Amino acid sequence: MSAPEAAHRILRYGPLADQYVEVTSPVGSSRGTVALIHGGYWRRPFTAELMRPLVPTFVADGWVVANVEYRRGSEGWAATDADITAALHVARSAGEASRLAIIGHSVGGQLALLGSRDGDAVVALAPVTDLVRGFRERIGDGAVAEFFGESTDTIIAASPLAQIPPRGELLVVHGRDDARVPIEHTRDYVEAARAAGADVDLIELPQLSHLDAIDPAASHWPDVRRWLDQRRG
Repeated sequence: MSAPEAAHRILRYGPLADQYVEVTSPVGSSRGTVALIHGGYWRRPFTAELMRPLVPTFVADGWVVANVEYRRGSEGWAATDADITAALHVARSAGEASRLAIIGHSVGGQLALLGSRDGDAVVALAPVTDLVRGFRERIGDGAVAEFFGESTDTIIAASPLAQIPPRGELLVVHGRDDARVPIEHTRDYVEAARAAGADVDLIELPQLSHLDAIDPAASHWPDVRRWLDQRRG
């Protein structure tokens, strides 16, 4: 007899095409739920598919995995922000254990940091933390201006640096050679968050390209998984 397989389902949190969460549940009881939030600088071509390679490892470790899709591109910031809030509530209810860990990459890291109020622990992988500086430095080929326009108030409101301290425990992972999101942004965010009383750990790697941060074979994942194990409640 073959071993039972993980269960897959789609949970919708709204009527629109991008308002859904891909849920994969392990066989037997779970230790909690991991919500994955993809990046892509708020651009439509980048989807939840980016985070799917991470799903099997977390499911094998006994986590329910909720891979989040959300509105982006021309939909604007209000839609993205509302979708992440709704999706994280759905993710928390997806598993039998109430604990929710949020893992976000790049702009998904920005969304995870802002959504920390809805989770118990956050892992931010090469996160976009300072949108004002990102606007000025044109990170992501001018992605901040492309998505937010010239609305300074909105850019500040959507910037994790302006919303410190984050809630709960936080692990940030970033490579010094990241060419898409400067590690200096992360260092300044971590320093400011700690000064505001946040519980923040930082894994700074000499070599970790931006996309390698979500490669399940990359060297940081055993440390990330151990960190989550120590905080599973």
